[in-house]
Amino acid sequence: MYRHRAQGAALASGVALLLGTSALVAPGAALAQQPQATAPAPATPAPAPAPQSGVVQRIIVRGNERIEPTTVISYLPIQPGETVDPARIDVALKTLFRTDLFSDVRIDFQDGDLIINVVENPIINRVIFEGNSGLKEDKIRDEVSVRPRGIFTRARVQSDIQRIVELYRRSGRISANVTPQIVELPQKRVDLIFKIDEGPKSGILRVNFLGNTAFSDNDLRDVVVTEQTTWYKFFSTNANYDPDRLEYDKEQLRKHYRNRGYYDFRVASAIAELAPDKNGFVVTYTLDEGPEYKFGQIKVQSELQKLNTEVLQTLVPLRTGELYEDEKIEQATDALTFAAGAAGFAFVDVRPRYTPNRQTKTVDVVFQINEGPRVYVDRIDVVGNTQTLDYVVRRELNLTEGDAYNRALVDRSRNQIRALGFFKEVEITETPGSAPDRTGLRVQVEEQPTGELSFSAGYSSVDQLIIDLGIAQRNFRGRGQNVRARVSLGSIRQTVDFSFTEPRFLGRDLAAGADAYYYKYDLTDYSAYKTETLGGGLRLGFPLSLNSRAGLRYTLRQDKVDIDDSLCNSFLISSTLCEQRGAFVTSLIGYDVRLDRRNDPLRPTRGFYVQASQDLAGLGGDVNYLRSEGEAGWYHGFNRDFILSVTASAGFVGGWAGDSVRINDRFYKGGNNFRGFEAAGIGPREISSQRGDALGGKAYAIGSVELSIPTFLPEQYGIKAAVFGDVGTLGLLDDRDLVYQPGEPDCLNPIIPDPADPTKSIINPGAPGQRKSCVKDDLSLRASVGLSIFWRSPMGPIRFDFSQILAKEDYDKTETFRFSTSTRF
Repeated sequence: MYRHRAQGAALASGVALLLGTSALVAPGAALAQQPQATAPAPATPAPAPAPQSGVVQRIIVRGNERIEPTTVISYLPIQPGETVDPARIDVALKTLFRTDLFSDVRIDFQDGDLIINVVENPIINRVIFEGNSGLKEDKIRDEVSVRPRGIFTRARVQSDIQRIVELYRRSGRISANVTPQIVELPQKRVDLIFKIDEGPKSGILRVNFLGNTAFSDNDLRDVVVTEQTTWYKFFSTNANYDPDRLEYDKEQLRKHYRNRGYYDFRVASAIAELAPDKNGFVVTYTLDEGPEYKFGQIKVQSELQKLNTEVLQTLVPLRTGELYEDEKIEQATDALTFAAGAAGFAFVDVRPRYTPNRQTKTVDVVFQINEGPRVYVDRIDVVGNTQTLDYVVRRELNLTEGDAYNRALVDRSRNQIRALGFFKEVEITETPGSAPDRTGLRVQVEEQPTGELSFSAGYSSVDQLIIDLGIAQRNFRGRGQNVRARVSLGSIRQTVDFSFTEPRFLGRDLAAGADAYYYKYDLTDYSAYKTETLGGGLRLGFPLSLNSRAGLRYTLRQDKVDIDDSLCNSFLISSTLCEQRGAFVTSLIGYDVRLDRRNDPLRPTRGFYVQASQDLAGLGGDVNYLRSEGEAGWYHGFNRDFILSVTASAGFVGGWAGDSVRINDRFYKGGNNFRGFEAAGIGPREISSQRGDALGGKAYAIGSVELSIPTFLPEQYGIKAAVFGDVGTLGLLDDRDLVYQPGEPDCLNPIIPDPADPTKSIINPGAPGQRKSCVKDDLSLRASVGLSIFWRSPMGPIRFDFSQILAKEDYDKTETFRFSTSTRF
């Protein structure tokens, strides 16, 4: 008879009876009995005589309750008809114990029968956590491996204890203690209870730095993640002691210094000392800064003869005499890798070699380009796309199965998938392939709402409330198609439109779309007229290069401008506006071109974009004009909290074939595109009436600077802030709008008494060719600054803008506060 003694007694020695309840107690590294409850130790069976070797005739399983005998036999490396010996029986014992199904196993061999006696491990009925006030139960449950209806084993419970203790240690409770208990239930089931003594939270009393001369302690405290515990940082998760965080801080300090010229920098030590009263830790970083270095000679060398090192040298963003920065070397390595890949060399290994010269305080850098190991893409898996179809994600990849692996193409593929706007997170990781020269790619995505039920509201300085509602779906049926059927009702506009876009028309990289719409704008509060527009259009977009796209479009629409006859007949508004009445057909063709070199299409921190567009009206219809617009933006992230963006836009529209630009084809700025001013709040204006009607302009130029700033709130609150400054101008009307035409009434004094009969009135015409004093059009600069608050609320993103005007004209209309929001589904 053979028996696995050490493991066979594991459950019996680890369980104590306490008031009818079995308890596993493990304050330390092992499970021990409760002192007030003892259980007799299991009797050690007398050793049986060693069996003789023989042939197994039958296999008999005894002691099993839930597990079928055939299941037990299937685990055995012994089958009937085979010869057994003590060595094979020992292997069979170890095999059965490795299944974790049994707490004890005994194997007997008698008269050709191989008898398997087993004691099954219990099944876990419930897993209960008690005493966890500092951590949510879901967070602990995700950390442990035991689950209801799983197998109970002592080793697994002990492992989970260490996991829970480590989880508390990372949250700053280094004295946390976990005691497991089990409650036996009928049918070989148990309830597993983790009793948690969290202990006090270990705060950070001070963060000290020794050896720093180039940067102050306060500067370096902004670099490290560990924060001093203060009363107002009750939301912070970094104001407690975590040994892993100290290692991360050392790396952050190294990056900070080496990106500012300190090539020799090192952290000599990072020590956390418990205060004498044990109420917190004092963290001290000892630094060795070294001298400041600059770049010396920069060279590119390659063993690949077809690569032109002189051309590659021009792509390196490093110059001799510049301050040494690790980030620039990483950028240079990426640029060279990408350039080699674009030249057809997918397998390259770019390694920078550093040669510091401590006499001249320079660092020579040689980028050595060698042929790297040949690796091919074996398999691509897309996971997490619960709504979006696989092919929608795969068609954005620049790699397919069998292609040569290229890191630059993988990064570009990730950005292209993110640019779809369908996913909250996109990660592409490598997985082991079927051979050493093969690698798999795992595209992990997390879906986000792509439908949008939106509304916006604005509060102006003249007590006006503007509300807009709409609905759209950007990923229709998971096929990546953009469908919008919107009914928008507001105090200014009523809109009904339908739009459909197929991003891969005919299976090619062509975005084709169609639009149909009806707009009705009531601008009587701004410019004394109403417009109705009925029309439709066709669109086609296509790539020009990896970072640029172009689009073509055709639009056919009818515009109707309506002005109350009583206003015109009584000369309450100028004839400039009255002349715009009527219905006109516009037929136009247009194009746009965009170059986008941003590092992230949704939340950029580096790079720029440039966009230009033109529309030509006059291919049929009643209206002739050429509209040109341009836009550009540049982004620079100083760190994760401070991101600077600079954007600019400009446009001009001019009539041709003798036509002037109609009022509804001009530019109107203000509101969301020029903060601090109402919609149509800047630009030319007719001031003869009390309303001060906006006339729009033929030309505009607007620049904006925005800097995101930290809010010192937990990231999960979803609140971000930015300070901004907007500056720009709008103006330039046609001459016929600025000077009196023959017979046109004087805009300030349109009616005068009849000299022949003072009881009657006659029209007072203005002097033909004389500039109208009631029309203001001076292209003067306007400017505003303010604060924007962005909140990712449960009902959708909300934006608040608080503005202060720096420069304006007396006739401009301003607002100090505006908010907008949208709800997604």
